[in-house]
Amino acid sequence: MLGWVRGRLPRTRRGWRRLVQGGVLVCVLALLPATWLRLSTDDRIHTVTDVPSAPVGVVFGAGLWNGEPSPYLAHRLDAAVRLYKAGRVHALLVTGDNSRHDYDEPDAMRAYLVKRGVPDRRIVSDFAGFDTWDSCSRARRVFGVHKAVLVSQGFHVRRALALCGAAGIDAYGVAVDEPHDVTWYFGGTREVVAAGKAALDAVFEPDPHFLGPRERGIEEALAERGSGAGSRSGAGAGSRSGAGASSGSR
Repeated sequence: MLGWVRGRLPRTRRGWRRLVQGGVLVCVLALLPATWLRLSTDDRIHTVTDVPSAPVGVVFGAGLWNGEPSPYLAHRLDAAVRLYKAGRVHALLVTGDNSRHDYDEPDAMRAYLVKRGVPDRRIVSDFAGFDTWDSCSRARRVFGVHKAVLVSQGFHVRRALALCGAAGIDAYGVAVDEPHDVTWYFGGTREVVAAGKAALDAVFEPDPHFLGPRERGIEEALAERGSGAGSRSGAGAGSRSGAGASSGSR
């Protein structure tokens, strides 16, 4: 094996120069999407206390531990609770993976929020948010979201902002603080790779894995705010049609 590798290496200074130049070019091209994400979203990232108000807050799934929100997801949900109680948002769309009957991010997220004082009727579930583009595209096309505050960790919220913007949503992001541990560095490294897919999604705007019919959950949740009514019908549940049977992972 080593002999094969050595046989492929350049034998001249000019060959080595070309190899280095090619490596630099590959690195530059690989980092272009991540650079686009940073430059295009810098002015849209805020904290819970200074983010502009919007009708809807969107919380992206981040995994479950034994059926409960993972620590990173719990921190996103804690920020969403603060946004709701501060009046920055008036309804919450929880979007995540329910591709298996034994794995249900949106219901776990809903239960967490309700336990912390968010009225169930103000929470809408998207059971087919299999990845960030699907969540953004469905928020706009299925749930009719036009303006929103997106809640995620700092390493992910830029991609969410760019993709929701491409989907037609006027969005601001709340970057949830996390200690810079192994998980944080892994997430940041993963985003460099994910930025390439995000750029393709933003350009080609593919249909989500499961589109489904238009749902009125967000509309009804916001109408509840004006009427003061207590009905949960449509607003809290969100349709599971196709979501539980579809395949995909976040």
